[in-house]
Amino acid sequence: MPSISSTGQLANISLEMITQIRYQIEHNAPMVGLISDYKLSPGEDTGIFPKVGQVNVRVLNEGEEMSNEQDMGLSTLSAQTNEVGGYIILTTRLLSRTARSAGNLFTVVGRQFGDAQARLMNTDILGLFSALNGGTDLGSAGIPFSATNATAAVSIAKSGRMGSSLSMVHHPNAVMRLARDLSTIGTGQTRPLPAGYSADILGKVFSGLQVWDVPVFETGDITRDSSDDAVGAIFDKQALAVLRSGVPNNYREFLNRRRAYELGFVNEYIAFELDDTLGAPITADAVNPSLA
Repeated sequence: MPSISSTGQLANISLEMITQIRYQIEHNAPMVGLISDYKLSPGEDTGIFPKVGQVNVRVLNEGEEMSNEQDMGLSTLSAQTNEVGGYIILTTRLLSRTARSAGNLFTVVGRQFGDAQARLMNTDILGLFSALNGGTDLGSAGIPFSATNATAAVSIAKSGRMGSSLSMVHHPNAVMRLARDLSTIGTGQTRPLPAGYSADILGKVFSGLQVWDVPVFETGDITRDSSDDAVGAIFDKQALAVLRSGVPNNYREFLNRRRAYELGFVNEYIAFELDDTLGAPITADAVNPSLA
């Protein structure tokens, strides 16, 4: 009589789940691909991020003793990760009555957890937009995200030295309004994703538009207020960051009294503002377009 190893089966389930979780987080959280991504080493519980200010030098006369002493302007920012997670119960009765056409429920759960974590991570990053630039907004409620406004935002960011790796992100409806100004309607005119960005992660959220050399991305995870206004942003890669601890983990346990599997997911990360001066929010109208 052949023997059946339940331990081996559970190990396979775990592998399927963690693969799905990692894949979904990587591909469904596009904001992570636009900001700095840091990882804690084993045993560390806090990330320390140093920052230095600008220094000045001047022309010296021959033999002149230097007297323009400079201060590094060193400051540090610390961040600690938070745990996030959840669990799902799958009964043996449900598993035994699930049609093969429905697929592997353990894989489905892994994808659900991955999608949930991706949405949370994406919205956590987007929630940082409004505080950039000390909260000084480069847009205004009720104003369309037009070529004029987008160009002005880029100009202000460049003249304000907000960084050399700028990106703009906004609600799809706002980006659609910008597309009317920058594209010839009906031609499907787009540009390839600029070099340096991950095509796997950002390919589906790149609008195909650039304002000067600043690429424009869109995400439906940006929420609209009661007046259909949304807060996007222009920012450098070093303006915002995600700090992670380890990798997403899942556990599985068979509960004999419930005749069910408990499948859980836990991850550790935090999204935070790394440099307030390297970005600014852009509020714009994001009302649904008329189909008439």
